[in-house]
Amino acid sequence: MTLPPIDWQQPWYDAVRPAYARLPQHDDNFIDAFNTGLADLRNARGQPIRFVPQASLPEGQAYEEFIGATGQVPTRANLHDYFNGLVWQTFPLIKRQLNALQAAQIAAAGVGKSRGAARDGATIFDENAALLLVVDDAAGRALVDDLHEHRWHAALYERRALFGRQAEVWLFGHALMEKLVAPRLAMTAHTRVVFADPAFFTMPFDARRAWIDRHVAAALTTDILTTASFTPLQVLGVPGWWPQQDAAFYANTAVFRPKRLPKE
Repeated sequence: MTLPPIDWQQPWYDAVRPAYARLPQHDDNFIDAFNTGLADLRNARGQPIRFVPQASLPEGQAYEEFIGATGQVPTRANLHDYFNGLVWQTFPLIKRQLNALQAAQIAAAGVGKSRGAARDGATIFDENAALLLVVDDAAGRALVDDLHEHRWHAALYERRALFGRQAEVWLFGHALMEKLVAPRLAMTAHTRVVFADPAFFTMPFDARRAWIDRHVAAALTTDILTTASFTPLQVLGVPGWWPQQDAAFYANTAVFRPKRLPKE
């Protein structure tokens, strides 16, 4: 399969661009490329992570259960699994912990027709999450409050100067990355807020990436993930991620919808 073109200069690929750049030329046979230099990637049982063809997944066994039991990640020749492999190489500790959560839920409750709240939360994180790193001070908490209340103009326009200096968005969800190959304004991430000291924003890229990986993975060992663990964020509304982000841009209520009032 020939993968469609990916514009690697887009800011929403900042998180995984280094992993892409490290790959050997793969001519779209990226399973072998992913398996180069993966000595430090392991599942929760300590088994080395290896990417294998989708046919390696036994019939009737859940994908997450198989990874947790073997360290093998079934991989198809498509964009979805391509970005999944890049995320494994970018945030291996978070991916390991999410897989452990999913595998534990399957072991406890089986696959079933319904995942349950905890497995749903882990799956949403895995597929569609963004991580909002924000300074832990009054300005950062005001930004987060505005986002929680869907005050988009205040959060993303009036407070836009925070982004790049005291707030950063790192994409995590591989399905979200896949969709952004052909971006549309309404694309929305399930966003997890991570507060950080001001010193975080002065660290080199790879130090910030490693800090995020350790910090979020550790939090996931105690947090109970549900669909309520996230706040929405329109990806192309992140300041600097789309042209002409003026006041009128954020006034588009078809994209930046006000918060629904609770039913009486």
